[in-house]
Amino acid sequence: MENVGDKKAQRSLSMSSSIAYFIISLIFNSFGNVLTLVTSAHVHPSFLGSAYWTAGEANLGNAILGDNSLALFWAFLVLGMLVSFLNALLMKQLDWKRIFGNFIFMLPFSIFIQWFSNIFNQIMPDATTLPMVILYTLINFIGVGFIATAISIYQRVNLVLHPADDLMQILRFKYFKGSAFKAMWASYIPPTIFALIAFIITFPSLYNFGIGTLFAFLFQGGITGLADRYVFRNLKHQAVDVGN
Repeated sequence: MENVGDKKAQRSLSMSSSIAYFIISLIFNSFGNVLTLVTSAHVHPSFLGSAYWTAGEANLGNAILGDNSLALFWAFLVLGMLVSFLNALLMKQLDWKRIFGNFIFMLPFSIFIQWFSNIFNQIMPDATTLPMVILYTLINFIGVGFIATAISIYQRVNLVLHPADDLMQILRFKYFKGSAFKAMWASYIPPTIFALIAFIITFPSLYNFGIGTLFAFLFQGGITGLADRYVFRNLKHQAVDVGN
């Protein structure tokens, strides 16, 4: 496992390379999230679910804002920024530059989520046969893989981060000695709270939780760790800062 403890504040990537890696990871992440959301929505009865953070935020967004065309955009943006302040609390410092970086990530990410969602909801029909259900299940799991790989890439680039992944990185290197697996599990506490609030508001309805969510809960952190080793293998963690 890469030891980042002695690399604080060091950056070996050029800015152009950092931006290129970041754009790739941003597209991977939003695309993967939408694959899990759309496949979950087009299998009936619903049993697939989406990635864990996606499920929690989408449920709370729909519970508060209703099922409208901008619910995902506002849910991901606002809840993401709330998490950025949780990160400041864990780091014991209010770093406005870092929080602004979270916002810089969240704005295009939320736009991509809404855009990809609108497209794929139109072109992907409901799964009405067993082969289609199996295919959608595989696509759902592949979406989780895209998310985990994206997390690996932009955590290593460390230019700006999604607040949830910034949370994972803080937990990973400040509290869990570099373990992506343990940090991912701990970082699922906020979306669990989001989902519980949504469940209280919309009782007894709760959407986007299923075997895909369980798959993400169990394996997303591990896939991120594997991607650290095998995807863009020469890309190392840049300027890791998890506070004092």
